[in-house]
Amino acid sequence: MARYLLSAFSDCADPSREKEFNDWHDNMHVSDMLETPGMIWATRWVSASPKKNQRRKYLVLYELEADDVDKFDKKAQEIGMATVRRPIQRSPGIRSPGCARVYRQIMEAREAKHPAKP
Repeated sequence: MARYLLSAFSDCADPSREKEFNDWHDNMHVSDMLETPGMIWATRWVSASPKKNQRRKYLVLYELEADDVDKFDKKAQEIGMATVRRPIQRSPGIRSPGCARVYRQIMEAREAKHPAKP
């Protein structure tokens, strides 16, 4: 099976609901996405130097394994959109739909010889 990294960018359309948006993303959407067969792990990130009205402020990285990435992608989109649209658990103002990209791993991870200093 090939390994892939899926990156998904998003924004909260309503700044007054940012806390709710992050709670929904962390505790519902990512959990649902991890139910997609082939998913290994997920982690969320936020822009280190946010600007006013910045787009793509948030990033989720998912690692996955799949024999057929198109089949995987179709299933992941079904699960992801079901979470976004579920009436009781609807996303609190997600913006930037369609910003997900899947990348195939072409090099094993390497570690730095000298760890970064704080």
